[in-house]
Amino acid sequence: MKKYFSKEIVIGFITLISLGLLYFGLNYLKGANIFKPANLYYVRMPDVSDLQNSSPVYVNGFKVGIVRDIAYDFQNQKYIIVQISLDKKMRIETDSHVEIKSGLTSGAYLNLVLNKYVSTYYQVGDTINGVFAKGLMDKFSDNLLPQFEVLLPRLDSILQGIQRLVNNPALSQTIEKLPAIATNLERSTRQLNVLLSDSIPPIASNINRISSDFTEVSSQLKQMDLKTTLSRADSTFQNLEQLTTQLKSKDNSLGLLLNDRSMYDHLDTTIVNASNLFLDVKANPKRYINISVFGKK
Repeated sequence: MKKYFSKEIVIGFITLISLGLLYFGLNYLKGANIFKPANLYYVRMPDVSDLQNSSPVYVNGFKVGIVRDIAYDFQNQKYIIVQISLDKKMRIETDSHVEIKSGLTSGAYLNLVLNKYVSTYYQVGDTINGVFAKGLMDKFSDNLLPQFEVLLPRLDSILQGIQRLVNNPALSQTIEKLPAIATNLERSTRQLNVLLSDSIPPIASNINRISSDFTEVSSQLKQMDLKTTLSRADSTFQNLEQLTTQLKSKDNSLGLLLNDRSMYDHLDTTIVNASNLFLDVKANPKRYINISVFGKK
């Protein structure tokens, strides 16, 4: 059989196929799809900490591309140029920007923030401004770590206090006394149970008796003719009110006596005159009584 290919050609052909498979495999592992058309853009970043080639590019949480290359801008040493490969259908409005963020486990990635308020777009190959947005770990280090630094001296003091408490001989003595305390507590509990079993039934019986008495009193109150009693009390109060009105009025003797000063003065003068008359009769009876026994001579 005639040979169409030499051994060297076959080896070279296999080598080319292996290199092609290796290239496609590496790009597949990086997340790049070489068969899918893409557009290249450049991002001017002030810092690319933790960002690597093949890091994903997201828009609103959806992956639209990857990082293709990272290069230092030697002409303008303030920035680093990041080359990104985006989906062919992805269009970027002007004045949009790119944020670099870092996840807790996923590492750094790019987040494309689109400007929805314009109708003009970047051209393929244009440079987009980038900013360094603080991720979860950055916020953790900025906010919580200073608080931990303030808390550490206090925590050390607390641990020292706990250590002194643990090493205190009184604590070990207290622990040794715990069985005796538990025994005394158990004994006290038994005595309390006995006391309750002896005292509670009589107390409950007395309470039941008092409750029965209250029930009987309540039934008796229900049987009383409270309406008639209240009516009589109201009549009595009306009579008292009428008597009080009469005492305040001057159309009767008692009212005049209580309310008319002149009548009181006349009565007082009469009593004084009667008293003087009685004293004079007692002192000079002959002046008022003249009795002749044998007749007048």
